[in-house]
Amino acid sequence: MPRETPLLARYAESLFWLARYLERVENVARLIDVTQTFESPGREAESWYSLIRINADEDGFAKSGLTPDAMQVKRYYLLDRDNPNSVPAAMEAARTNARTLRPVISTEMWMQLNMFHRELLSVQDYELEGDRLSRLCGRIKMGVQEHTGITEGTFFRDQGYFFYMLGRLIERADQVTRLLDIRYHLLVPVGDEQRRVAELTQWGGVLRGAAGYHAFRRVAPPDFKPADVVAFLLTNRAFPRSVLLCVGQMEWHLTQLRATYGLRGTVPALERVEEIRAALLDRPVDKVIADGLHDFIDALQRDLILLGAEIGTAFFRDWRPLADKPDAAGGQSQTQVQRG
Repeated sequence: MPRETPLLARYAESLFWLARYLERVENVARLIDVTQTFESPGREAESWYSLIRINADEDGFAKSGLTPDAMQVKRYYLLDRDNPNSVPAAMEAARTNARTLRPVISTEMWMQLNMFHRELLSVQDYELEGDRLSRLCGRIKMGVQEHTGITEGTFFRDQGYFFYMLGRLIERADQVTRLLDIRYHLLVPVGDEQRRVAELTQWGGVLRGAAGYHAFRRVAPPDFKPADVVAFLLTNRAFPRSVLLCVGQMEWHLTQLRATYGLRGTVPALERVEEIRAALLDRPVDKVIADGLHDFIDALQRDLILLGAEIGTAFFRDWRPLADKPDAAGGQSQTQVQRG
């Protein structure tokens, strides 16, 4: 059997970001769909502005001169190509990365991404209203899921696959923590009746935003509390989007890179993964909430950022996180992913 060709560092980085961008596209669509479905009467502006807060886009939104009403927020995330967290901007970046990966990804992956890219860039204003918006969000989610299925069925399982999966899992865990952080503080009830309504409606919206409503109902007690939702999204070992399950899968992929390909640079990332797992399991959720859920999630997000940086520093030439350098998804040099 011939020896596998070493993976170029620029391919590893592009695969990592391709997966992150597509996960981001789906997540934005989920959040918009759920926000429209469960926006609180009389609190519509607050409901929609929570999307800005989830993505830490307060400064960018303010500089754009937009007002925090429903239509402006929807345009900002579904039409504005200058917003790096918008669907069209993330999709454009995903396609740019995919273009550099033509020797690596399957033909089916490339063709589907091209068609999906064209569809998203053709979205019009009239599609952001009422039932049309729900249908648009459904098409976006299905487009990403189609990409996921094609990738699972056609992408070669070499080093590149593991970097792709690490990107997806880091982005997924990060987005779940953002959803939980902002929505928890908006939805914490202050009375028995408000508690009942929140549990039956808006907490269901939180779970739908994470694609976890039906999974949660399979394991939740009939009289579930907000803390049960928090525990499910943070520490459930079977739900694909829970932070703990994502962390466990990250560890597996990093271990495969180390054991199969001898990539010793995985050690700092593996140590960070263990720290995140320990933080998730160290205290009961009730204690985490009592001590301050926001501070806990803020620390989790910092650790996820550091985890991405440790992977990038070890394997991506001239690592430049996108938060600091918007062009970091491209332009990597053609060094190989090294074993030392």
